[in-house]
Amino acid sequence: MFINHEYINEVLEKGKESNREEILKILEKAEELKGLTHIEIAKLLNTEDKDIMQKVFETAGRIKRKIYGKRVVLFAPLYISNYCVNNCTYCGYQCKNKFNRKKLTQDEIRQEVRILEDLGHKRLALEVGEDDYNCPIEYILESIDTIYSTENKNGNIRRINVNIAATTVENYKKLKDKEIGTYILFQETYYKPTYEAVHPDSIKGNYDYHLTAFDRAMEAGIDDVGGGVLFGLSDYKFEVMALMLHNEHLEKEFNVGFHTISVPRLKKAEGMSLDEYPHAISDDDFKKLTAIIRLAVPFTGMILSTRETAEIREELINYGISQLSAGSCTGVGGYKEKEEGKDIGQFQLSDERSPLEIVKSLVGSGFIPSYCTACYRSGRTGDVMMDLAKQGKISTSCTPNALMTLMEYVLDYGDNELKTIGENLVKDEVAFMTDEKHKIFVQDKLEKIIEGKRDFYI
Repeated sequence: MFINHEYINEVLEKGKESNREEILKILEKAEELKGLTHIEIAKLLNTEDKDIMQKVFETAGRIKRKIYGKRVVLFAPLYISNYCVNNCTYCGYQCKNKFNRKKLTQDEIRQEVRILEDLGHKRLALEVGEDDYNCPIEYILESIDTIYSTENKNGNIRRINVNIAATTVENYKKLKDKEIGTYILFQETYYKPTYEAVHPDSIKGNYDYHLTAFDRAMEAGIDDVGGGVLFGLSDYKFEVMALMLHNEHLEKEFNVGFHTISVPRLKKAEGMSLDEYPHAISDDDFKKLTAIIRLAVPFTGMILSTRETAEIREELINYGISQLSAGSCTGVGGYKEKEEGKDIGQFQLSDERSPLEIVKSLVGSGFIPSYCTACYRSGRTGDVMMDLAKQGKISTSCTPNALMTLMEYVLDYGDNELKTIGENLVKDEVAFMTDEKHKIFVQDKLEKIIEGKRDFYI
């Protein structure tokens, strides 16, 4: 198996032997955007010097800006079923928790989607528990059709990323046929003893089957996959090294690694206590691992959810995060519940800001919030997308679409404050474009958006 525990532990042990000059050379290499070796990653993970860590953060920030420019992609999760047969000890949906389980009807899904569309969202992450009886693949496929076909006055959901349990090649082919975006699955923890301990009496407890889910998804033709772990279950240094090995395995076998890496951190949930998890990590270590992942896989998108506070999220977009969830609810029917003054969820959230508040914060800090899905809709996925990234074309190719979707959001959902600062940001960014043909193209598309003509991919 490609996750070799003994090898990872050996590399991490060797990584304890380093000095300041070595680390500085590693950072210089990282800026060449060619990634890092295992031992170089291990040396960074073992670094405790605060001055050196500041240089790590600064280097990660420069790398992120080189590749992604100022854009930050926004999305929201949509939970449609909390039926689950697993007993994942860290999860509020674990089957031993006794509460009234719920699966949304297609009409209820339309209601949730309309609320999300009214918040300005164009990209969703579909979330369900694992229960083939109450939530079979046919229900998920029907729900995808419902989401894509639900429209409001300002359009519809343009792309659905899917986070469902590890499944078969046949089922992944069915998801592929529904034109999903990225297939997302967290390994939770790569450390096998911990994995088995936190998944007792669970279908999900089959470590190898879960670990090879992306192989089956790739075999089925899904070339955008998103990995991640739940940081806090095991030693974060082991997890980061394992993520790198998993990414390399996919690159070797399928010519493309992770499209995204998510970095969720363990949070309080129903039926569990954080005191049971000795590997919970500090804010400083969380920032550290995020920056190191950016150095190690410079072209991979990085996702941070509303599990984290607004302050940490705003800091980490400077160190490597390229995608944020916004205005999230983690309960089934949660958006309707929230409208009615109620709130239910799978775990505790820390950033309760609305999408509008997050967009204004990003714009105020000079970032370009992006709801763009053009690459998915025009077939630029998998190794095609990764090749664009490695050629340094993500910033130049994607920034115009980010500006267009920002203008779209400003016009459709913005308040007076956003209309002022958002329009000014768009105008300034267009004015600074050096390629005249590029600038004329963007100006033409922006005029069409203002006129309400939006029949092109953004």
